[in-house]
Amino acid sequence: MSVLKAGVDLGHAGAARPRAGDRGGRGPAGGVRVRLAAAAGLLNRPLTSYYLVLGITTLLLALGLVMVLSTSSISGLIAGGSPWSGFQKQLIGVALGLPLMWFAARASPTVFRAAAYPLIGLSILGLVLTLIPGVSATSGGASRWIQIGPLLLQPSELAKLAFVLWGADLLARKEKLGQLVDWRQLLIPLLPGAGFLCLLVMLGDDLGTTFMMLVILLALLWVIGTPVRLYSGMLALIGLALLILIVVAGYRIKRLTGFGSSAGGPTGPNMQSIQGKYALGSGGVFGVGLGASREKWGWVPNSTTDFIFAILGEELGLVGTLCVSLLYGGLAYAGLRIARRVEDTFMRLAAAAVTAWIVIQAIVNISAVIGLLPITGVPLPLVSVGTSSLLVTMAALGMLMSFAKREPGAAQALAAAGPSVTLRVLSWLGLAARRG
Repeated sequence: MSVLKAGVDLGHAGAARPRAGDRGGRGPAGGVRVRLAAAAGLLNRPLTSYYLVLGITTLLLALGLVMVLSTSSISGLIAGGSPWSGFQKQLIGVALGLPLMWFAARASPTVFRAAAYPLIGLSILGLVLTLIPGVSATSGGASRWIQIGPLLLQPSELAKLAFVLWGADLLARKEKLGQLVDWRQLLIPLLPGAGFLCLLVMLGDDLGTTFMMLVILLALLWVIGTPVRLYSGMLALIGLALLILIVVAGYRIKRLTGFGSSAGGPTGPNMQSIQGKYALGSGGVFGVGLGASREKWGWVPNSTTDFIFAILGEELGLVGTLCVSLLYGGLAYAGLRIARRVEDTFMRLAAAAVTAWIVIQAIVNISAVIGLLPITGVPLPLVSVGTSSLLVTMAALGMLMSFAKREPGAAQALAAAGPSVTLRVLSWLGLAARRG
């Protein structure tokens, strides 16, 4: 007791006097530090990535349903159909995507690696079918879809996920065998495979999806540690290929020249870009209110797909657009955190590629709406109308959640948390045995 008392007295004697205004950590400055430390502690928890991906996906899905209901109801009325048709299709997509995402979140990396080659084969078959007249469905002059019952599916969306899995599995196997020291082993057959998929996608006149496939390729090469000189050469080659694809199509050149020109009017050649900016500007800080957009009444073309962000900005204002941008930023943080923390090469490659694909697609879409990039025609992930894009994106995010549960300490945190919400609900309903 005497030793303990002496130590306490010595501690009091040597303690520094708190600064004025600090009050031993209870003042304004101390409170801020405590809150920052608490926030940092939350971000350092093992399941942070898992809950970030789950929460952000849920918020974006809910926002997407609201915005699709707002925009598609008007386009349905203009077309003389039901105002609920677009929303019903999106709701069906979400209803199908939730079990798919749940299954992907519970699957092991072995399942994804085993699915890589079947999915790449199915994607190639689907892309070939879109080139056959009478089999493919055409919209806007492009044949990118296959009609299966009431669903209109786009094989190029599945090709993105298939390429992620195939490329990650291929590079992981080569790294395990020590074959990545030679640049030829690094690029073959990855580069020819990517080129073949991009060729099939471009035959359907889909430059936006082709660009996203190349983004996935670059993400895989970056994470695996491609030498800088080789990576720079790949960037130059991809830039040249994209330039050729733009030059050979007259309407793409018009888009590019229209992007750098201020010519045109609200109903002229640059109507979509100009009216999109009008929509954003008229929203102000807090927006005109959900459902109250005026630009969606036929003034903004593709308001349910490529330019849904413009209507979002009009109805929810600057605050809404910043919140959506922060959600995609949080998704980028979570995905890169997973890629950094997992130990398996396949999971690291697939997580980084999926994150780059979804986040860069969102950046490209938003940048086209606000005028920072030419219009490319890629949808806003989880928000724009599109069953194929929605299902594939939800499956990819479910895979991210599966990888997040394999971060260091995540398995122990899940075990300590007890039974899942699903098991608890089943137990309450009497469909699962209660654990003693």
